Amino acid sequence: MDWIKRKLGMTLNGRVAIVTGAGGGLGRCHALQLARLGAKVVVNDMNGDAAVAVADEIIAAGGEAFGFGASVTDEAAVAAMVSKSLETWGQVDILINNAGILRDKSFAKMSLDDFRLVVDVHLMGSVICTKAVWEIMRRQGYGRIVMTTSSSGLYGNFGQSNYGAAKMALVGLMQTLALEGDKYNIKVNALAPTAATQMTDGILQNEALEQLAPAKVSAGLLALVGEAAPTRQILCAGAGHFAQAHVTLTEGVYVGSGADAPEQVVSEWEQIGARGGDIVPAYGFTQCEREVASAERAAISSGTAPMKASV
Repeated sequence: MDWIKRKLGMTLNGRVAIVTGAGGGLGRCHALQLARLGAKVVVNDMNGDAAVAVADEIIAAGGEAFGFGASVTDEAAVAAMVSKSLETWGQVDILINNAGILRDKSFAKMSLDDFRLVVDVHLMGSVICTKAVWEIMRRQGYGRIVMTTSSSGLYGNFGQSNYGAAKMALVGLMQTLALEGDKYNIKVNALAPTAATQMTDGILQNEALEQLAPAKVSAGLLALVGEAAPTRQILCAGAGHFAQAHVTLTEGVYVGSGADAPEQVVSEWEQIGARGGDIVPAYGFTQCEREVASAERAAISSGTAPMKASV
């Protein structure tokens, strides 16, 4: 059975993983799960004592780990953490960008300082940590990175404009880095968790807390960071349930650029948004390609397409 698991890439033996915000809650469950799968784990948290405590749990269970206290927004500290990982184990294979905070208020009542803080920790913290390991993963020809997005970013949530903006920005970051990392065997995915943690205190009803145990989310990590991991995927996880979210593009309608185009967009709104022929674009330029192709088809149909010179 162990041989079969190794053959299928269902263990992380020999891999080195960094998990941010892992001193408790979901990050701790991520770190413990990766260790159970065989990875050596760098446990990061702003609270250094909490990070060390989780690392000690892993060691006590027979794994390898060390704790490192640092804010993900501190470039020098993050660089030092990555350097220690290289000094200790010689590589970094997996990065789980999990660290985050909440400063929930309606947009009307939210200060710009609270907006910037949440974006800085979630988005820029993930950028800083990813940048610190990116060249290492390119050189070794292997990397697995997970961005932590959220349903609040994908679909919106009242009182979380700062959090939602940061979390959707991470999807855009994931989409682009997956394309840039492809030829280096760097797979970049996103995880949208629903879990009862300190960040959700006062938000979730008590009866939901048991079902939404963080460990039930962490079970999805192997699919995102294993040998056979996909790339550019968004995994939604909570209460032991797993689904995928996709950013899609509808087939749309060509209305041209005539004087009545604004009125046509309004009148065709339902068909413009029809989901029957929507796709998941392979890259951002797909939208432009579709638009140009639609315009060319319309020109040919109307007989206004320029004549091609014969050879």
